[in-house]
Amino acid sequence: MRLFAVALLAAASVSVHAADYAVGADLSFLKQAEDRGTVFKDNSQAKPGLQIFKDHGYNWIRLRLFHTPANHQTRLPNDLPYTIALARAARQLGFKFLLDYHYSDTWADPGKQFIPKAWEGMTHAQMVDALFQYTRDTTAAFREAGVLPEMVQIGNEITNGMLWPDAKLPQNWDNFADFIKAGIAGVEAGKGNLPRPRIMIHIDKGGDRVATKAFFDKLNTYAVNYDVIGQSYYPWWHGSLNDLRENLIFMAREYAKDIIVVEAAYNWQPGNYRNKPAPFPETPEGQKQFWEEVNRMVQATPDGRGIGVFWWEPAVAGGRGGRGFFDQDGNALPVITVFDKFTRR
Repeated sequence: MRLFAVALLAAASVSVHAADYAVGADLSFLKQAEDRGTVFKDNSQAKPGLQIFKDHGYNWIRLRLFHTPANHQTRLPNDLPYTIALARAARQLGFKFLLDYHYSDTWADPGKQFIPKAWEGMTHAQMVDALFQYTRDTTAAFREAGVLPEMVQIGNEITNGMLWPDAKLPQNWDNFADFIKAGIAGVEAGKGNLPRPRIMIHIDKGGDRVATKAFFDKLNTYAVNYDVIGQSYYPWWHGSLNDLRENLIFMAREYAKDIIVVEAAYNWQPGNYRNKPAPFPETPEGQKQFWEEVNRMVQATPDGRGIGVFWWEPAVAGGRGGRGFFDQDGNALPVITVFDKFTRR
């Protein structure tokens, strides 16, 4: 009945495993910042932002994709042509590419999952097919541009579902599973003769073992064919470092899936801990210490299942509230050096 049925059957093929530990950054705003005149510097020397990250051992880029951002009042830049252009620039420097489908015209996260304007008014079955076709066609566009992602996440922080109200959780698990399977089938259909990108399921419960178990136990009853668990971890929202450690151990042993902390960040100036004790000082050095500890915990995940870390939006104009990797003058902060000791010879 569904347009994606054949592709879904094909999706049972073995996926390609990442060959390296992902030292990653979500750099979705980088091109916009540089197009508007932001200059990033390393040791006071101006360089393209992508080159700075490459010079410090970063080997993966994460880019979000909105359906039609021009249809939303936020008018964010992350449409298909913009994302392809940034992916091409990254690939030329040797970066691998994680594509983050938001399935919305704007931000999708645990507090909001807006249906794209183009899909408003559709029945559930129509929207399932629209999601399949959109994923297939955009995956094909990346492939034809020479930048098929190595990994794709079907939705962004989907703990509470997606495409509300149709697939809002916990009420609508059947609908939600339809969308996830349609997205995976769309990736399979769009990849052509190339290997299927690894599939990530991304939630926002890095330090919450109970909520993680509830979500993935239920998801796994639907026989979803995914490869990687993605977690967000911001300590002011998602628990202590011990909570993160315990959840990493639990996920590795319970699900035998690879795991990436695919969003993390910490302030280099006071922000989230003005009125309560902080796990690290909100200073440039404290920010660096946080990133070192998160990486150490992911690398210590049992059975080698911790396969990477990504910082969320480290390269934006003005430091994005003090969570970026650059100060107000565009100079790289100490946090940029965390992976030097792992990657330099």
